[in-house]
Amino acid sequence: MDDPLALFLDLCALPSPPGDERAVADKVIAYLRELGLEVDEDDAGSRIGSNVGNLLCRLPGRVAGGSPLLLCAHLDTVPPQGPLEPVVEDGVVRNAGGTILGADNKAAVVAMLEAARRIVVEERVHAGVELLFTPKEEVGLLGAGAFDRARLEAELGYVYDQGAPIGGIVLGAPYGRAISARFHGRAAHSGMHPEEGRSAVAAASRAVADLRLGRIDEETTANVGLVSGGTARNIVPEWCTLEAEVRSHDERKLADAVQEMLDTFGFAASLDDCTVETEVSETYAGYRFRGDERVFVLAEAALGRCGHRARPALSGGGADANVFNARGLPCLNLANGMTAIHTPDEHIAVADLEGMVDVTLALVDLARLDGARA
Repeated sequence: MDDPLALFLDLCALPSPPGDERAVADKVIAYLRELGLEVDEDDAGSRIGSNVGNLLCRLPGRVAGGSPLLLCAHLDTVPPQGPLEPVVEDGVVRNAGGTILGADNKAAVVAMLEAARRIVVEERVHAGVELLFTPKEEVGLLGAGAFDRARLEAELGYVYDQGAPIGGIVLGAPYGRAISARFHGRAAHSGMHPEEGRSAVAAASRAVADLRLGRIDEETTANVGLVSGGTARNIVPEWCTLEAEVRSHDERKLADAVQEMLDTFGFAASLDDCTVETEVSETYAGYRFRGDERVFVLAEAALGRCGHRARPALSGGGADANVFNARGLPCLNLANGMTAIHTPDEHIAVADLEGMVDVTLALVDLARLDGARA
């Protein structure tokens, strides 16, 4: 298939929630093998609860020197809440089914596949390109986290996972922590003996009401995203669980915000004569680049070659780039034109689908000369 729009519509029509990316993965594998390329699937799926592992495809370099590149996209989307019926209206792709489109991150998948096709068909000279497609990115970067970084030959990496106009470059992304809190109370009949009960829901509610949530400062955010508890409406709830997160570009602020949340949970539990168990885990490590670093210079030059002005900024979101930066591979997240991601209004212009193919080829061409001299 040599039509990136047709390929994009095909992929967007396939549901691929985290853990169930097989149908999309099989399309990607078939596409690359039709180009005569080898695709290797690792065993990450069985370790992270997915029916797909990480897919790695290498395009061996045709020239000595230069900078081998990693291009990475994730195969999963947030779970769709309706049918997937991608349509093109006035040069823009939307979903007529009333849920997400899946441009996040299938637009990046298509840009990389089409760029690979052109590299092969046009016999482009390059310094080496590795394509990596990961599962379960949307639930904690799990696919990338389970991938063996030592398998890569790349010196620089790029993901296209920022919902903004082409030209946006994520110079820094936050550190993230996930917090689980389980409040324990005492069950009792709510009509006959409510005095004997201790409501875990009331304790958890008090904690949420006392938390600082949303944007805490210019570098830090906090959220409680999931609440569950109780067994029946006529029973004083014995348990209630909160799933929360904190993100910050500053590790000290991150630690302070996490501790504040833990203290709030403990205090709220004590006021209602309950107890609470908490667990804190790292979701990803943050990163920050300077404007003179090689991975940025190459991206800026590639965007300029394609007529786009580079717009560096910080992001409040995590992406697979966080994982690779933490493991020593400089990796930038580039905006690719997708808009209103994770919502029923998600859309992307056909011109941006095609535009990111051009940006990808420019990255490959300039990396052949080495990004520092681009």
